[in-house]
Amino acid sequence: MNYNIINSKSKTFIAFCFSFLIGVVIASIFKFNFDYVVWGFVFVILIGLLVAFRKSKSKVFIFVNVLLIILGICRYNFALPNDNEKYISHYNGNKFKFVGYISTEPDVRIVDIRYVVQSDDLKGKVYFKSTLYPRYDYGDRVEIECDLVTPEAFDDFRYDMYLANMGVFSLCVNPYVSRLDGYGGSIFFREIMKYKNIFAGQINKLWHEPYASFMAGLLYGYRGGLGDLQEHFNRTGITHIVAISGYNISIISIMLITIFVRLWIPRKKAFWIIIFCIFLFVIFAGASGSVVRAGIMGSIVLLSKYLGRKNRMANTIIFTAVLMTIYNPFVLVWDIGFQLSFLATIGLVYLLPILEDKFKKFPNLFSIKTLFLSTISAIILTFPLTLYQFGRFSIVAPVVNILVLWLIPFIMLFGFISVLLSFLFYPIGQMFAWLTFLGLKYITFITVWFSTFEYSSVEFQVPLFFIFVIYFVIFFIIYKLKK
Repeated sequence: MNYNIINSKSKTFIAFCFSFLIGVVIASIFKFNFDYVVWGFVFVILIGLLVAFRKSKSKVFIFVNVLLIILGICRYNFALPNDNEKYISHYNGNKFKFVGYISTEPDVRIVDIRYVVQSDDLKGKVYFKSTLYPRYDYGDRVEIECDLVTPEAFDDFRYDMYLANMGVFSLCVNPYVSRLDGYGGSIFFREIMKYKNIFAGQINKLWHEPYASFMAGLLYGYRGGLGDLQEHFNRTGITHIVAISGYNISIISIMLITIFVRLWIPRKKAFWIIIFCIFLFVIFAGASGSVVRAGIMGSIVLLSKYLGRKNRMANTIIFTAVLMTIYNPFVLVWDIGFQLSFLATIGLVYLLPILEDKFKKFPNLFSIKTLFLSTISAIILTFPLTLYQFGRFSIVAPVVNILVLWLIPFIMLFGFISVLLSFLFYPIGQMFAWLTFLGLKYITFITVWFSTFEYSSVEFQVPLFFIFVIYFVIFFIIYKLKK
């Protein structure tokens, strides 16, 4: 037994957090025939052993970790629907009619719209695709008749678990949808969506496609309407700029705090200004699970820059992972965005300071060095997982990120100002929109030009074991360099 861990409150806390997460991972990979009586009995026995051996630190440490592993397994299984008439998934495989409300922001694509509906009378949500018109908004009450189907994995993609992240365990096929009177869901969120739709309409007036969708992606994470530009973003490794991710918010936050400090704004004031901006951004973007997660990850990176100390950041990061997993246990194994956000955050918190120290002799003209090192730190930590999940690695990503990321905060700022001014006096808003368009055009040109290179991205499959080896080497190097 390693008494350095037992005698350290910080390391003990991290070990306990990892035990809970391990339990969730075990439950995610292996299916249990969950019997609450048996698990309750095991839990009681462990509690008894914990009390019996309470004077032995090592035995207490072991028992608590085992208890937390069991709790992780239980939390995952509690999130799964029961097979009884109270759950809508019980009726999968049948034609079914139910009444509910649109429970998330509709996912508008080029050819269709995807909706998630919360049933009024039954537990659980249903996912269905519909035509672009008629459209339904968040909170609209609807009556749906369709064939309920259990989601299944296909082509090595766990589509079932992708939907489980949203609390969905039923697909609605061939839906017949009727709009009903009244509304459901959160009044607050419904008001946000109303103003957001007005804002989106103004964006479509100021810019044409795909630049309107590009601007919407920058300002609030809209992913539809990009067309071929989306593939160019994928090949050059800058998809994150039109996705609300912890990586994206973190990079922008680091750039802003660097700029503020150079403008002689006190670090403390700069910190709180950016935190407030992140909060407003999360609210405006809809405060969905992924958006809140991105805001938290960005705030953690900002906190590490503000405090300048890394000794407690490990506790903060791992505890944040535990809290998010308690809220939604499916994200830990089945949400690639969750995993990439945490890895990018680790890179920006731990690897970035090391690289900054190694390159301290180089000038930081226009914050280009900070941007470059931040990008490299995030890429190093995320590329093995990206390689495993997508079978693709963008060779030109570091260069393209350097060429375009410095411009993103300014495009977001002037894009936001353009929309606000257009409500007051449209011609002035249009003038700012033209200036912003030049920035959008520049990024599009750089992205398309680099993506046309034959080897801009390389596709090949890597076994999972090899990915673990790569991460072991990366973390070992970071640990050694920190010393």
